[in-house]
Amino acid sequence: MSFKENVLSSFMALENQVDTESYVHGIRNRALGEFEKKGLPQKKDEAYKYTSLKSLFNKEYTMFPKHESSLEYSDIQKYLVHNIDTYRVVFIDGVYSSYLSQTTHDKYDVCLMSSALTNPKYAEVIEKYYDKIAGKDGVASLNTAFAKEGAYIKIGDDISVRKPIEVVYFTTGKENNLIVQPRNLVVVGRNSQVQIVERHQSLTSNAVFTNSVTEIFADRDAVVDYYKIQNDKLEASLIDHTSAEQQHGSEVRLHTFSFGGALTRNNLNFYQKGQHCNSLLNGVTIIEGKQHVDHSTLVHHTAENCTSYQEYKQIFDDKSVGVFNGKVLVDKVAQKINAFQQNNNVLISDKATINAKPQLEIFADDVSCSHGCTIGQLDEDALFYMQSRGIPLKEARALLMFAFANSVLESVRIPEIKTKVTKLIAKKLGVDIGFDL
Repeated sequence: MSFKENVLSSFMALENQVDTESYVHGIRNRALGEFEKKGLPQKKDEAYKYTSLKSLFNKEYTMFPKHESSLEYSDIQKYLVHNIDTYRVVFIDGVYSSYLSQTTHDKYDVCLMSSALTNPKYAEVIEKYYDKIAGKDGVASLNTAFAKEGAYIKIGDDISVRKPIEVVYFTTGKENNLIVQPRNLVVVGRNSQVQIVERHQSLTSNAVFTNSVTEIFADRDAVVDYYKIQNDKLEASLIDHTSAEQQHGSEVRLHTFSFGGALTRNNLNFYQKGQHCNSLLNGVTIIEGKQHVDHSTLVHHTAENCTSYQEYKQIFDDKSVGVFNGKVLVDKVAQKINAFQQNNNVLISDKATINAKPQLEIFADDVSCSHGCTIGQLDEDALFYMQSRGIPLKEARALLMFAFANSVLESVRIPEIKTKVTKLIAKKLGVDIGFDL
């Protein structure tokens, strides 16, 4: 059975499980139509020119888990952020785990998408925000057609969420070739603040494919601090679609740390709808072997007096492949924009590959916009100097790479996240460095 045939038959099975008269089911039907019309992205599509999804979709996936899976806290502890109290929303093979989670409805909602999609209490929010800014390519439409579960985060006005929120998806391998399609919705009210950490983690050597969609809405003067930690097993692949819509004076900061997985594609789209918005997209990528990481970003300026900042530092070893396709789009009415985009790459191996395409499309005439891209290797003179001072070559290389990534880590606002990412980088580089950046 082809992947498309599997999708169509699975959707028929889904209709027997959900309310076919609901508002959201109408969205599902339209999304399935989009998937049938557009199909899966091909390399002939400009957006996927350097990233082939063929290997992902030549398998017969399990669309819905057939077995219940459970985990103990000891099984997942090392994947959580240590030494910090958090709200936690945990899913196992796409199914919510109340045992491992800590949700709340006190002053704000940190709970389940399944509840929000079916409970009339949330109908107004769902109709206003759900699927309004999500991507519409074939893969994103596939998620919209099948998504039933994920994190629902709704923060009212003038609220500072007192502790970070962790959203963690685990796959156990009990299902052969499982496809997981989580859907997250984050709505942050006026003058409110929230910090969110998202992670997808496979616990199996079986092939796992995660197709994730997240929509973030930041109202006037809201602040959203979002962190994605991607350090999965080599049998796991992830396509992530994250879209953010910002109103006047809001700030959305998104950090993406990509270290693991066979294929990772991050589609990150920011839409500034009011003046004095600030958007920050930062990332660190360190991969090896035959890993493939693709960052595709868009910041669309539609109002005056706004800023955006993108900085991606990437290190590639062995036969790994990286893609950076960053775009800043400035509408004619969006005067006095300050937009910065920088992509710096280090190739450790002469067999590693980076395809970089920074883009500026500017239709306003009173703006300050710049972009840049560098591709190079570690400084041999610096390595020689450090070795002459007694630092072994392996540690010298690691120190230089730490320094290379430091500008991105400096913008992390949660110290425990910075510590965790620093340790992940050290582990990825195979060294033990006794200080935090």
